Amino acid sequence: MPSAVQPPKSALLRYVRDIWNRFNLSRFVGALVLTASSFAVGIAGFMWIERFSFVDALYMTMITVSTVGFGELHPLSPLGRLFVSFYIFFNLLMLAYLLSVLTTYIFDGGLRNMFAMLRNDQEIRSYSDHVIVCGFGRNGRKAFQELRASGAKVVVVEQNETLLKEELDTTPEGIAAVYGDATLDDSLRAAGVERARALITTLPKDADNVFVALTARELSPNITIVARASLKSSETKLLRAGADSVVMPDEIGGSHMANLIMRPEVIRFLDMISGLGPHRLRLEELRTEELRPELRGRSIRELDVRSRTGATVIGLRHQAGEFTISPPADMVPGPGDVFLFLGTEEQIVKLMDSFRLV
Repeated sequence: MPSAVQPPKSALLRYVRDIWNRFNLSRFVGALVLTASSFAVGIAGFMWIERFSFVDALYMTMITVSTVGFGELHPLSPLGRLFVSFYIFFNLLMLAYLLSVLTTYIFDGGLRNMFAMLRNDQEIRSYSDHVIVCGFGRNGRKAFQELRASGAKVVVVEQNETLLKEELDTTPEGIAAVYGDATLDDSLRAAGVERARALITTLPKDADNVFVALTARELSPNITIVARASLKSSETKLLRAGADSVVMPDEIGGSHMANLIMRPEVIRFLDMISGLGPHRLRLEELRTEELRPELRGRSIRELDVRSRTGATVIGLRHQAGEFTISPPADMVPGPGDVFLFLGTEEQIVKLMDSFRLV
């Protein structure tokens, strides 16, 4: 795991502000200020009214506030007894309020949640080469699940904590999340956008997705951005804002339903690849640089992927960007080329174990 990156001062201020707002620390801090004020009033009262030294005044204040019942150091004057009477009554109210606040934080999970948030922020600061998912609606949740299933590290940026609760109940390892507005610089910085390799924005409003793409591209020029769009007119805006790809779920859904009528078996096969069918298939890619040294420079026939693993080479993307579908057996992949494989989960796992450089 990479070493933790020290957050800038603005990030520290954001953590303090988030903790203050989310856990209503104003009541807790108010109770501490009230307690400190009570001690100051007690010490000042005993020193002014009874002419006690500071040490004697502090001792009298402590035994009065704690109500331990120890005797007085010196006999009190009538004015001193009147002061102590009001001081004891005030401290009974103050202690009751302090206990109620502490009880809320201890027994209602406030402290536990606060430390969990701090651990979550520390974990995110240790991430690099991860994927950020902005928005945890239907599309964001599905993207998160697919990424996690593929072994990627994912950070979710979402304002509504309730959207994450259901997923948290079914995710034992937890979710690295930033609770905030994804259109703001601070939220994306908190998610580690400068260290991330990709960002997916699935916010309900196209304008918000444009802001996220624009902000992410400015903060991290080399990051890959995939954006969701509801309107066709938003596609060009998102691309101009910095998105590498734009996905329109409604358009894809309509096309999918039409193809279920016209090409049902093709769609069922695609469902298997996407993991929606009963017999899941898996697509995987492997760069030539990731091959074991003894396998580099060999033709597809010599690699004999199908006989050794059961998986199939369905394509080859060349370094120049062109694709070769169903590449011929005598083709020798060059540096920078990427294999595309298709197979079952077991076949792909066997493929990676046999061919990928450890």
